[in-house]
Amino acid sequence: MTEQSSPIKYPCEFPIKIMGKSHKDFIHTVVTIVKQHAPDFKDTSMEIKASKNNTYSSITCTIHANSRIQLDALYQELSDHPMVAIVL
Repeated sequence: MTEQSSPIKYPCEFPIKIMGKSHKDFIHTVVTIVKQHAPDFKDTSMEIKASKNNTYSSITCTIHANSRIQLDALYQELSDHPMVAIVL
């Protein structure tokens, strides 16, 4: 699928939800990866939620997406990281 056929119109604000086991470095690791692909990301804007038993954490990062290539690379790097269970 090309950007021309994508339902997403770039540039845009794009939320990404990242979930993984709660770990002291999880948030820092996610922010570091996100900022590599979206340097203007403000970590003060992210939403963090813990599961009922605090076993898992969910982080929602809204980035300023400039292209599908940028989003694909970000999703791939997050998905490949061992601390990350799911990226939506």
